[in-house]
Amino acid sequence: MSLHPNLIEPVPKQTAQIAHAAFPKGSPYLALRDELGTLYRDDDFSTLFPANGQPAFPPWRLALVTILQFRESLSDRQAAEAVRARIDWKYLLGLELADPGFDFSVLCEFRARLIAGEAEMQLLEVLLGQCRQLGLLKERGRQRTDSTHVLASVRVLGRLELVGETLRAALNEIANIEPEWLYSVAPKAWYERYSRRVEDSRLPQTNQKRESYAQTVGEDGFALLDLVETAEAPAKLRHFQQVAILRTAWARHYVRDEQPAGGSPSVRFKTNHEVSQADEKVESPYDPEARYRGKSGMHWTGYMVHISETCDEDSVHLITHVHTTPADVHEAMCTESIHKALADKGLPPREHLVDAGYVSAELLVRSRVHYGIDLVGPARVNPTWQSKVEGAYTGERFKIDWEQRVAYCPQGVASAVWRDYNNAEGKPYHLVYFPKAECQACQARTLCTQAKQQPRRLRLHPRPEHEALHAARQRLKSEEGERLYAQRAGVEGTLSQGVRSFGVRHTRYRRLAKTHLQQVATAVAINLDRIAAWLAGRPLAATRTSHFAALAA
Repeated sequence: MSLHPNLIEPVPKQTAQIAHAAFPKGSPYLALRDELGTLYRDDDFSTLFPANGQPAFPPWRLALVTILQFRESLSDRQAAEAVRARIDWKYLLGLELADPGFDFSVLCEFRARLIAGEAEMQLLEVLLGQCRQLGLLKERGRQRTDSTHVLASVRVLGRLELVGETLRAALNEIANIEPEWLYSVAPKAWYERYSRRVEDSRLPQTNQKRESYAQTVGEDGFALLDLVETAEAPAKLRHFQQVAILRTAWARHYVRDEQPAGGSPSVRFKTNHEVSQADEKVESPYDPEARYRGKSGMHWTGYMVHISETCDEDSVHLITHVHTTPADVHEAMCTESIHKALADKGLPPREHLVDAGYVSAELLVRSRVHYGIDLVGPARVNPTWQSKVEGAYTGERFKIDWEQRVAYCPQGVASAVWRDYNNAEGKPYHLVYFPKAECQACQARTLCTQAKQQPRRLRLHPRPEHEALHAARQRLKSEEGERLYAQRAGVEGTLSQGVRSFGVRHTRYRRLAKTHLQQVATAVAINLDRIAAWLAGRPLAATRTSHFAALAA
């Protein structure tokens, strides 16, 4: 398919006439076309199509249809039918009443082009550019960010199910591409064990039989990997996706030891503790990028999506960035990536409201120095025992003289030793030791340390980080800081809207790139809803309060 950008014509007269007759009180799609135009142009996607070949369906229309199908939770087939049947869609897309539309498979191809060209964010950034021209986006405004879990589009498997299904998936892939080779090497027992999905067969119930089954599957998997590496096997087998997943899964779940005197190698199914320590983790052979995570008593396999939005009181609240990661990536590892993305768009916030997961001493400093962003959020709770005992001497009660490199305890005793170190990641920190004699004789020793002989020791961040962390904690203790941070709670409403109306917590697709595309398209759909409400003069809904709860007021 080739792309030759054409001039976008106005809405056909007959389409406009019938659309306005069908919606005498207006419609969100009619309002968006009248106020924002087509949103996209063919030039926005020119890099995704070659210059030669059969002309493609206008990509600006495909982009809009992609957004609309996520807004209304439609399949590709349903979206293609809506293009042919619905007058409000035809108005927004500028189509004639008799336009036959396109085959639904075109949408899948368009999404594949977006992913291959790494242009998913183009859907959101083009819309934000138009909003900036209309004055709906402020320069250096206030923004807030939060995250929610996304369930992978796969069945959650136990360990026995996982290894069996992973081996079956590898056999199916090879049978599809190299059937003759596999038929010549596969033992008959494999057909009995791996012809059906693992969940369709009954797994052993007793521990002894389960261990025997796990070892049998492990031996079969290693046998297949050995066959793939032989000179007689087609070389391309080694690069098959499911074969690579099999290799990774077996390295995680099995140990293979060579027997002495040239005997056959022994295979052992690892314990759960050994598996948890593995670096490479595959939770499903059908979505190898999905990861398992437990958080706040909740457990899931899939991804995390981080949504950033504006929250100035006098403008529409628009989602400015979507960051999608595997579930096991912690929030603090995403803060700088989000800031960089916002800065690259020309939309860095003046103040960025986040929860404790996104805050660290280092991030407080880096956000301000590198991006001019004031990161506002609660610092992580002090984990030391002193913070849990009333009157105990926490680190905040020690006075630090940075120029003289001396710390003073609450009793006024000066530190004896100040040393500089780097942790395993190469980040600097300071260790401060107090004199042993004074500490042992101190009457407040029980409030300071639980060590029987050793003196109190402080571990300090470098000065900029130490001061930034202290300032962040003091800020949220003030009335002004509490009022400012209270605005962060509004992003929970955005997540609720995404979950209830757009299915944010369930991905339609497999793998990270497709999941990210779904989240970006959903964010654009939410923005379109909010822009339509803003244009219609519809204010934000108040927080719901039941009649009974209102009596308390």
